[in-house]
Amino acid sequence: MSFRFKQFFVEDSRCAMKVGTDGVLIGCWPLAIDHWPIHRVLDVGTGSGLVALMLAQRCPEAQIDAIDIDDAAVEQARENFIHSPWSDRLDAFVSPLQDWQSGPYELIVSNPPYFQNSLKNPDKGRQTARHTDTLSYVELLQHSARLLTEDGQLALILPAEAEAEVREKTTPHGLSLTHVTRVYSKESKPVRRVLLQFEKSTTSRRPLAISPKEDTLILEDDKGGRSRDYQELTKDFYL
Repeated sequence: MSFRFKQFFVEDSRCAMKVGTDGVLIGCWPLAIDHWPIHRVLDVGTGSGLVALMLAQRCPEAQIDAIDIDDAAVEQARENFIHSPWSDRLDAFVSPLQDWQSGPYELIVSNPPYFQNSLKNPDKGRQTARHTDTLSYVELLQHSARLLTEDGQLALILPAEAEAEVREKTTPHGLSLTHVTRVYSKESKPVRRVLLQFEKSTTSRRPLAISPKEDTLILEDDKGGRSRDYQELTKDFYL
């Protein structure tokens, strides 16, 4: 299926995980982009390349590497990159994060595998894309910290129930949580997803134990349409 955005389109027919709200959110949300120029970005678990394409649009000076362990997804991401306005700044590679040696990066983003204790999907591609068997949260934090520049940013979208676990595991890796956005489908529903932004600091000039900014995002209004805040967040991308 093809999805057309304002400046690019995405084909995801050969990807285990399809274009969805989670990808759009993590492509729109990282606020580090608004504060200083970003020159190198890594998209972990790129799938169709949606997030990498969104970041290419947002970061006009950035070279963006996109990695995934699924060969078919990487092939499709490459095709989507070639047909975009930023083909000279986008590259896709078949590689697990644990083996990736490029960098360092000022920004790493990921919509990672997130089911840890649920039944496995019989479709092996979707199982790999959705379960943490191939990339645990600890590995994601550890290797992201390894690849980040000093003061580099890591932005993740996770299930709400994973927030406490991930926050507990950041400090040993020199990562400080700076921003939390809790995502609700509707105001009356429980929190669905959480967007987390971390900053790497290995020096004493910036304390790791700081209070992060915390806010919320509601996706739908009371009529079932896109909320005003969601429209504002995605205005540069949705037609």
